[in-house]
Amino acid sequence: MKNIKAASLITAIKTPYNAQGEIDLVTYDQLVAQQIAAGVDGIVVGGTTGEGHLLSWEEHLMLIAHTVHQYSDKLIIIGNTGSNNTREAIKATKNGFAMGMDAALQINPYYGRTSMAGVAEHLNKVLEIGPAFIYNVPGRTGQDLTPDLIEPLSKHKNFIGVKECAGNERIAHYEQQGIACWSGNDDESYVGRHEFGSHGVISVTSNVVPSLMRTLMDTQNNELNERLKNLMTWLFCEPNPIAINTTLMMTGAVERNFRLPYVALTLEQRQQGFDLLSKFDTAELVGDKLALLKDSDFDYCS
Repeated sequence: MKNIKAASLITAIKTPYNAQGEIDLVTYDQLVAQQIAAGVDGIVVGGTTGEGHLLSWEEHLMLIAHTVHQYSDKLIIIGNTGSNNTREAIKATKNGFAMGMDAALQINPYYGRTSMAGVAEHLNKVLEIGPAFIYNVPGRTGQDLTPDLIEPLSKHKNFIGVKECAGNERIAHYEQQGIACWSGNDDESYVGRHEFGSHGVISVTSNVVPSLMRTLMDTQNNELNERLKNLMTWLFCEPNPIAINTTLMMTGAVERNFRLPYVALTLEQRQQGFDLLSKFDTAELVGDKLALLKDSDFDYCS
């Protein structure tokens, strides 16, 4: 638990696909290797950015097992085994820990929402299995996990902390009580870390500029933060992970294969991103080239 709480930069890693729409493990390993080289502390496997919601549980757990087998001595491995179905979350989390993951990422039941009492029961059930981050993302779940829910949960022996998307004031409130928080909003993460006392960030942006995000978490560097702000804003011009997928295809880091319902950014949006990415040195980007790409360059699989 102490090692996990010391992590300040955790990447919500992208899941790449081959031409058949299957998980491309060779490319996945290349992406992870670049995260390790940049000094990232850990990765979330099959999170929102990793499209866990588009993976079957068999694929999802295979990817966790593969990651543990390859990288357990190099990274903290967090498996996104949360679900809106308590029974599924319990089963997936037990399997993830059996495969050797260090921690789980757990979310409150979404879409078929329950009461706050039901959320508490759900999260207590999965916390019993092993160490877990609680993920509060009201924009996706439609339900804010407020302090009156989180504070009692924080006393559980397996509670690590919160991936918090409700802003830095909330993060500061928790941190003042000794509740560990990681920013879930890249554009707020620098201020959250250096002014509001967060433990760090669980990042989308570090998929493409991990070394710069490492610097951003480690040092007070206002100039770098300003340099990255426009990129971070653009990476969320459409619901995540559409833009980060498109970006890694534009830099040549992954093959140009989407799983539906995700589709590439428009040409106009890609031009905006191309202009932003062109301001970075190639060595700062994951991938070895930068191209605008044509609409016909992208393939879509169901």
